[in-house]
Amino acid sequence: MNATLDSISSQAFVLPAEQRMRLALALMESVETDSPVAAGEAWTAEISHRIADYDAGSVKGVPAAEVFRKLREIAPDR
Repeated sequence: MNATLDSISSQAFVLPAEQRMRLALALMESVETDSPVAAGEAWTAEISHRIADYDAGSVKGVPAAEVFRKLREIAPDR
């Protein structure tokens, strides 16, 4: 990193978590190249691909109860 980036990073890392998240989001949005329409189209294609895989039997579903049980193991306080 150059000196300016090091300086800015050092200042950013001492911000409260909420402000760091807002800064990170603002920085990411400033360099995103996909429009919301393109992102929506990409999600539609991904969903279609996943449904086709499920219908073809190449992937299997996981019961919601099992998913939630695993989530409680990983993050019990959430």
